[in-house]
Amino acid sequence: MTKIALQQDRKLDAIVLGRAGVDLYARESNTDMADISGFNKFVGGSAANIAVAISKLGGNVGFIGCVADDAFGGYVKQYMSGQGINLDGMMTDSSGSRTSVAFTEMKPSDCTVLIYRNNASDLTIKPEQVDPEYIANAKVLVVTGTALSESPSREATLIAMEHARRSNTLVVLDVDYRPYSWRTDVDASIYYGIAAGLSDIVIGNREEFDMMETVLAPGNTDDDATADRFLRSNTQVVVVKAGEFGSKVYCRDGHKFQQGIFRVDVQKPFGSGDSFAGGLIWTLANGGELEDGVKHGTAAAAINVSGNSCTEAMPTKEQLFDFIETREKSL
Repeated sequence: MTKIALQQDRKLDAIVLGRAGVDLYARESNTDMADISGFNKFVGGSAANIAVAISKLGGNVGFIGCVADDAFGGYVKQYMSGQGINLDGMMTDSSGSRTSVAFTEMKPSDCTVLIYRNNASDLTIKPEQVDPEYIANAKVLVVTGTALSESPSREATLIAMEHARRSNTLVVLDVDYRPYSWRTDVDASIYYGIAAGLSDIVIGNREEFDMMETVLAPGNTDDDATADRFLRSNTQVVVVKAGEFGSKVYCRDGHKFQQGIFRVDVQKPFGSGDSFAGGLIWTLANGGELEDGVKHGTAAAAINVSGNSCTEAMPTKEQLFDFIETREKSL
């Protein structure tokens, strides 16, 4: 079993950096966008989802990001604060940017998601707004990769990772690649490569690692070769997610293992990655072993995709452990 060394004398288990926005989920399941009668409103965005996931499991979580100075921005902050998330690092932008909004169908697969991110507020956060003392109060800094897609958010993200390294705060990069946010895969691979080199743990799916290897190893599909390539510099652990095939985990000391999925009745294809990251990071921040963290993350992902939202479908610790116990008894 693998232990990840963390600074335990910290007020916050984790700080998550990235986007927080509004998700509007279709009221009707298995219905095309044109025929949907209306939507239910939730807070979303990968970083917000991960923060809520850790908080609902009982973790103490902070957040670094930015929302607009408008009603949606106020709604996001009110919801996250109500979930017990510390918002000392959340900025409010009054320059005319907008909090991002996503409209989604509710289908198990082939699910349309329309995301409105023109002049998105989360990408306006500036390096000088990132407080190194805030980051030094956390055991873990979780960076979601979309924050790297534009300046000044890109520079703010990289300087946050540098602050974390100086304060011995564990750095986790959740690749969270959204092609529409980048000019080309080559552009993206450059900045993701820099961020990966500053990270202790890198989490992504096969397609995301393909993007990161666009220049270094175009056409590579070998997970072992990918892990070997990224287990350098500061990186201790690489997690390659493979959807219904589970995940492969590689450690710098040569240890590797696989984790299968927990099968459920899937309601939607999104939210699983954020739940996975939340379960893994919560476990590590509380002194758990890597193998248990990956199992907890996998179970949290299964619970989430069987629900009808992202943030509200994140499990509590009791729900997570009950789910795992029930599934393991039935094996």
